[in-house]
Amino acid sequence: MKPTGPARRRHLPTSPFKPPPAAPPTKEFAPHDQVTHDKYGLGRVVEVEDGRAVLVDFGTRKVRILAPFAKLFKL
Repeated sequence: MKPTGPARRRHLPTSPFKPPPAAPPTKEFAPHDQVTHDKYGLGRVVEVEDGRAVLVDFGTRKVRILAPFAKLFKL
């Protein structure tokens, strides 16, 4: 069996607290997109693995970056 993560609490309409913020939209990349990374700099997407990872060519090396792509931005 797979271990499950913590359950999300549902927001009750009668609650005095604000509802939790919505999840941010997932970033989507396509081959040949120009991207920038906080650590590696400018690069070009070489391969996309079904929203789980991208392979980016930064010129000096190729790096596989896993989702949620926190430091990777499309130009």
